[in-house]
Amino acid sequence: MLLDRSLRLKSLPEYPFARIDRLKKEAKVDIIDLGIGDPDLPTPEYIISALKNAIDNPITHQYPPYSGYSSLRCEIASWYKKRFDVDLNPDKEILPLLGSKEGIAHILFSIINPCDYVLTPDPGYPVYKSATILSGGIPRIVPLLSKNGFLPDLDNIDPNGCKAFFLNYPNNPTGATCSLDFLKDLVHFARKNNIIILFDLAYSEVYFDEKPPSLLQIDGGMDVGIEFHSFSKTYNMAGWRLGFCVGNRDIIKSLLDLKTNLDSGIFGAIQYAGISALKNEGFVDEMRKVYKRRLDILTDGLSSCGFKVDMPKATFYLWASIKGPSLDFSEKLLKDTGVVATPGIGFGKYGEGFIRFSVASPDERIKEAVSRIKKWHSFQQ
Repeated sequence: MLLDRSLRLKSLPEYPFARIDRLKKEAKVDIIDLGIGDPDLPTPEYIISALKNAIDNPITHQYPPYSGYSSLRCEIASWYKKRFDVDLNPDKEILPLLGSKEGIAHILFSIINPCDYVLTPDPGYPVYKSATILSGGIPRIVPLLSKNGFLPDLDNIDPNGCKAFFLNYPNNPTGATCSLDFLKDLVHFARKNNIIILFDLAYSEVYFDEKPPSLLQIDGGMDVGIEFHSFSKTYNMAGWRLGFCVGNRDIIKSLLDLKTNLDSGIFGAIQYAGISALKNEGFVDEMRKVYKRRLDILTDGLSSCGFKVDMPKATFYLWASIKGPSLDFSEKLLKDTGVVATPGIGFGKYGEGFIRFSVASPDERIKEAVSRIKKWHSFQQ
């Protein structure tokens, strides 16, 4: 049988990191992967213990509620109140997800119609653009430029025909953060133009100075949007697939109605593990120290090689300025040193001229990567 793929799937660009993945498999040297955003630190033992205990509970062997266990939603509400001083209705303003990516990928199917425009940041998480295309929308690119601190220039955005706006702070890939004042301007922009804000807050707890703010802390924020959160980055639970979204109850209800037709909920034992995760702040404090130490090692090392890098205020990524095409640079770096970095072009055309390093690798491997890059860079000059 000759398969003719759907037009929607055909319309997607090639996955931007496929070439790098092929080169990794073909490499003849020891690979140090500083390209991947998958935490290498183990899931905390207290979370694993909660999962093991929950597995013995027969209720977790049955289909869970589509909206998630009430106990998980109540714990999320408690965490949100403590973290952001925001009150949430657990029954109407919180929805657990099969990872934040799942919610981000599906939300547009529930709120836009074919040919609606969706504002997508560039550089940005590739799923924003692919979700827009798959749902029948049209991406309208919003440049994130270094001169603006990688924040969108709201005064220069064409809102005509736009239904939604993806944003992500702390930002992947740049490591940029935003202020409450920016979020106030964003809420005003959304209200004025009747645009839904889809705020990706997956890195809210990976910060090193000021705590990143929530859209829902702003008066009117609840009226215009929702936020996505991830257990992957905060609790090293990437493979567990657990996240949640919070905010406007009509948007939450739309996503829930869609999901009842697409999946059968989150394994109950994982939900109980999530409840346990949210109750422990000590682990998260230690996690931040680890990432800060690693970023210091990488920032100092790359700076000594002549790279233009700034220590990020949040995330575990380092966004480095380079000369020449980023894909060519990343390929040469991999072939010559075995160090993997993600080409900026993979995050959009405004990512060109940059590469992204991740510190989701042990300290010693990062030190070794710096040593290799120094030797390589010296040879290149």
